[in-house]
Amino acid sequence: MDQPTSRGSAGPAPFRLAVARSALELFAEQGFDATSVDQIAAAAGISRSTFFRQFGSKEDVVFADHTALLDQARELLARPHDDPWLAVCEAAGLVFDHFAADDGLAELRYAVVNAHPALRDKELVTVFRYEKLFEAHLRYTLPALDPLESVRFAAAVIATHNYLLREFMRGARPVTRAQMRDALDDVRRLFGVFGGPAEPSPDGRQEDVVVAVFPRSAARSEVMAAVQRMLDTPP
Repeated sequence: MDQPTSRGSAGPAPFRLAVARSALELFAEQGFDATSVDQIAAAAGISRSTFFRQFGSKEDVVFADHTALLDQARELLARPHDDPWLAVCEAAGLVFDHFAADDGLAELRYAVVNAHPALRDKELVTVFRYEKLFEAHLRYTLPALDPLESVRFAAAVIATHNYLLREFMRGARPVTRAQMRDALDDVRRLFGVFGGPAEPSPDGRQEDVVVAVFPRSAARSEVMAAVQRMLDTPP
């Protein structure tokens, strides 16, 4: 029997995720191309017409939660924030939290997507939507920012998030929310926009301040490497 559905911003509807799980289980067992919409509908206990009203295609059901997740991320970024850079990282963390909440479904999705080139292509398009959302947020909240910096930061956040999420999804190693947060904090440090307090040294003293001067033409990688060498040099 068909069940009522909702597309509210509170999160992906349980009904939609249940249908997605049924589809992914069939895709993993039979293969994506060999699985029909009628089989998915039967396994999920819905009609064929309901399936197409909700998802549109077999490809869409694989990424059923991303529409809602993008809406959640957009709503989070629309709130007032003291730190737009941190807000972008929090939006990325929201996506990780969703997938980490049901690692069985996440691993199943990873296996299905990586077995089918068309799904990998669709995944790239979905990832790009998050990247454009993050970039647009920075450009709107920081109008004086060089647009290239917003592109770079959004891309770095997405790349860091996706690397750790894939590690989690394929079961390569456990990845916690705290590890994701620390990795995204490192991205903010890399871009010089980490606004947290200075950390004291192990003996309780405040760390020394390192001041470096570089020509404006110096490449970012050269600056970062030089600063890292200075930080690694004993006082």
